[in-house]
Amino acid sequence: MTEHVEQLEFQAETHQLLELMIHSVYSNKDTFLRELISNASDALDKLRLASFQDKDLQVDTSDLHIELEVDKNERVLTVRDNGIGMSRAEVVDLIGTLAKSGTAQLRKQLAEAKSEASAEELIGQFGIGFYSTFMVADKVVLTTRKAGETTATRWEASSGSSTYAISDLDEAPQGTAVTLHLKPADEDDHLFDYTQEWKLREIVKKYSDFIAWPIRMSVERVVTEGEGEEKQEKTLVEEQTLNSQKALWTRPRSEVSEEEYKEFYKHVSHAWDEPLEIIPLKAEGTFEYQALLFLPSQAPFDLFTREHKRGVQLYVKRVFIMDNCEELMPEYLRFVKGVVDAQDLSLNVSREILQQDRQIQMIRKRLVKKVLSTVKDLQGAEDQSKYQTFWREFGRVLKEGLLSDFDNRETILQVSSFASTHSESEATTLAQYVERMPEGQDVIYYMTGESRDQIERSPHMEAFQAKGREVLILTDPVDEMWVGSVPEFDGKRFQSIAKGEVDLESEDEKKASEALREQQDKEFADLLTWLGNTLEDNIKEVRLTNRLTTSPACLVGDVFDFTPMLERMYRASGQELPVSKRILELNPAHPLVTGLREAYDQRKPDADEGKVPELTETAELLYGTAVLAEGGELKDPARFAQILTERLTRTL
Repeated sequence: MTEHVEQLEFQAETHQLLELMIHSVYSNKDTFLRELISNASDALDKLRLASFQDKDLQVDTSDLHIELEVDKNERVLTVRDNGIGMSRAEVVDLIGTLAKSGTAQLRKQLAEAKSEASAEELIGQFGIGFYSTFMVADKVVLTTRKAGETTATRWEASSGSSTYAISDLDEAPQGTAVTLHLKPADEDDHLFDYTQEWKLREIVKKYSDFIAWPIRMSVERVVTEGEGEEKQEKTLVEEQTLNSQKALWTRPRSEVSEEEYKEFYKHVSHAWDEPLEIIPLKAEGTFEYQALLFLPSQAPFDLFTREHKRGVQLYVKRVFIMDNCEELMPEYLRFVKGVVDAQDLSLNVSREILQQDRQIQMIRKRLVKKVLSTVKDLQGAEDQSKYQTFWREFGRVLKEGLLSDFDNRETILQVSSFASTHSESEATTLAQYVERMPEGQDVIYYMTGESRDQIERSPHMEAFQAKGREVLILTDPVDEMWVGSVPEFDGKRFQSIAKGEVDLESEDEKKASEALREQQDKEFADLLTWLGNTLEDNIKEVRLTNRLTTSPACLVGDVFDFTPMLERMYRASGQELPVSKRILELNPAHPLVTGLREAYDQRKPDADEGKVPELTETAELLYGTAVLAEGGELKDPARFAQILTERLTRTL
């Protein structure tokens, strides 16, 4: 008997997503079964863990399994488990609505996908495995009863409908059954007939052979009995287990195929890309554990969102404990996927206990070192393609470790790559940069900014380009953070070319230009003082520089000042910062600067008393162009435009 039947509307985005799934025709429809089996496996894991944690929970765990049931005549396929099950509220939350962010983005990208492969990739990224059933079924019915509860729930939806029905059931076995009323068989392509025994065997073998729980199916076998005239055929029904149930992390790598590793990676990561690198690990002695980790080949869409879940799966003696165990993997390695199977932890371990557990901390240290050494091996390989893929997808994340992981900071620096002025197309390591440093250079020059083009056009680069000095080009937001906290690499300190004073002259060049500098200091002394007073609301000092060759002026910070980009990042995050003034540096050889000096010297008394507005306006224009040249924002762009317009008008 059923009661409390409700007809509910799908959320608008969920309905549109279902429409896309129903009409999406891409080659790998088979994976709907992988998704259902994976969900069933998770349910069995959770039930066994719940039975360990709650001794009063009345559940039978003696024969946990997954079952496939086929009705060829009615074209119905059922995937059933006797796992943890779901309550009515959980069904509505998890199935009736799409509890995932990024749905609108997925719909847009699916519509724009130019190939079957790209569509498949996108669907996997957004974790909507249950909805893939509508690619093969006209109607889907889910029946479930949560362990420890007496009332069951039935959920039903049909393709093309904007509603789903949900009702209570008085009786149903513990666990979940998903029943698919399959679409008519494709007469032109028998490969998609999911009522065929061989087809179901093929899918399970390909995608789910490693599942720890038995996947069973009743199959018919024709046997011959008797001899001669008494010979007759009988049809027997026998139950067979379709998967090997061998946990991959317990098997030697030589006994596991690449295809098995790939499918296991997809299972634990809920992704559709292939692993870039496989990292098996086994530790014996005081702490015994086994691990099987993976470096993905593609960053997930939510890698930089708060909703992104990180960490690896934790098992204890092959008993599943938790997904996304953050205590085993630091934030900057949140892209690493896999399994850790510890031997000596309690089955009742909680996240709070894990945070203090000495064994977990030791395992974490070993895992981090293993991941970083694997990246280092990729970097040192003759074929650089894997390392380049890794760095393109995850380099920005890995550099976050420079701020948080002091123990491994040197290794992270070693495996990092950076754009530089040495090459437009190839990144460089810090070791390569140091190796190319000319004699006499004892610092690693860098500049941060929003883009390579902006940095290369910056006035700060002029002297370095003229001298042929290499500069690291740092454009990731995290670069603004770590360069201020990492003092050096290989004994060479990092120095921003936009901070402090820059000295690129050799000793001989200094001697040759010493007299000229003394003369310039005297000639420009009064102008520098006047400019400092005139622009005191915006700058804290005016000085001459040799870092400019073609620009009249630039703005620099003191060694420990925030960069403008870093200030904008903090303010964008809601943090208020005091207004910081910077230093205006002038190129004493530029015609605009020398002309301003001559004009000031001629009208010095009046200028000091503010009676020469043309000089004041020139000073404002000089400062404004320095701000714009580095990609900054003017405090009063309207005034700058007005002064510039009037000046241009007078030149016509």
